[in-house]
Amino acid sequence: MFLIESIGWIGITLIVVLAIIFYLDFSQSRHSVLRNFPVLGHLRYFLEKQGVYFRQYFFANDREELPFNRATRSWVYQAAKKEPGTIGFGSTNDLRQPGSYIFINSPYPSLGEAHCETCTTVIGAEADKPFISKNIVNISAMSYGALSKPAIQALSIGAGKANVWLNTGEGGLSPYHLEGECDLIFQIGTAKYGVRDEKGNLSDQKLKEVARHVRAFEIKLSQGAKPGKGGLLPGVKVTPAISRIRGIPIGKPSISPNRHLDIKTPDDLLDKIDHIRSLTGLPVGIKTVISSQVYIERLCEAIVRRGSHSAPDFITLDGGDGGTAAAPQALADHVGLPLSESLFILVDTL
Repeated sequence: MFLIESIGWIGITLIVVLAIIFYLDFSQSRHSVLRNFPVLGHLRYFLEKQGVYFRQYFFANDREELPFNRATRSWVYQAAKKEPGTIGFGSTNDLRQPGSYIFINSPYPSLGEAHCETCTTVIGAEADKPFISKNIVNISAMSYGALSKPAIQALSIGAGKANVWLNTGEGGLSPYHLEGECDLIFQIGTAKYGVRDEKGNLSDQKLKEVARHVRAFEIKLSQGAKPGKGGLLPGVKVTPAISRIRGIPIGKPSISPNRHLDIKTPDDLLDKIDHIRSLTGLPVGIKTVISSQVYIERLCEAIVRRGSHSAPDFITLDGGDGGTAAAPQALADHVGLPLSESLFILVDTL
C-alpha cells in the first residue's frame, strides 16, 4: 500500500512539474521552438549541446576539424606525456589536397655525426644591442592573463631549455616569464600594457625598465585572433596581479583599441620604431596581418624614402585565421589573408 501511494505522489508531482514547464514554455516569446513545442522542445536544445561531443568523438575524421584536428591534438598529447610520437600503417594526411606542406628530402642525407648546429640569425644588426636568434622554431605571443601562471612558467622554462625565444604577448612582462631565463621578446599592443603611463600613453621610463629583461620589442599592429577589432578586458578579470603587470586600475574594464592611437601612417610607425630603438638600444619589429600588397608597398616606399636604417628589424607575419581571443565570427571568417597566401605577398614585395 505504501509503495502504491508513493508512486501516486511521484506521478502527481511529475505531472505538476510538466504542467508548469508547459505553461512557462507556451507563455514565453524568446524561443519559438519552445513556444510551438512546449516541453518537447527542450529535447532539441539538449541534443544540440551533445552534438559537439558526438561530432568530435564519433563522426569527425582525424584530419577534418579546424584549427587543430584530432591527429594534431593526439601528437601534442603524446609529446606532453613524453611518449613517442610514432604512427603505424602510414599517414592519414591527404597530400593531394591543395596547400599541403611537403618538405624536400635529400637522396644523400647527412649522418648523425655530420649534423651541424642551426645557423644563427642576427636581428637588429644596426641596433646598439643586436639579438642573436639561435633557432628557427620559437614560441609566439601568448599573454599572461590569457594564459595562467603555470602555463607561462612552463613556456619560460621550456624555452630556456630549448634555447629558443619566447614572445610575452601584449599582456605585459610578468615575473613568470623570467623564471626560465630564456630570451624574451616584449610585445607592445594597442593598449601598451606594461609600458604605459596613467593616461595609457607609451612611457619611456617603463620601456627602459622592461628593456633590462628582454632582447627585443615587437609593435603589434594587428593579429589574426582579433582581426579589424580591438578588445575589452572586463573589470572582474583585472586582478591585483594583472593590474600591477599591465599598469591598469584594479577592477576597472580596460579597452585595447583596434589600432595604436599614435600610429596613423607608415611614417608614424617608422618614427615609433626609431624612438624605441634609440631609447632602449634593442631591436624593434612589427607584427601584422596583411590583406593586400598595397599596405606593404606603402611601408616599403616610406622605408626607401627615409633610408634602410628606419626599417623594422624584423616582421612577424600572422595569418587571418588566428585561433585565440574573442572576435565576431564575420570578422574572424573574412578579415585577413591566411599565411599560405600572405607570406608570398610579403616576400615578393620585400
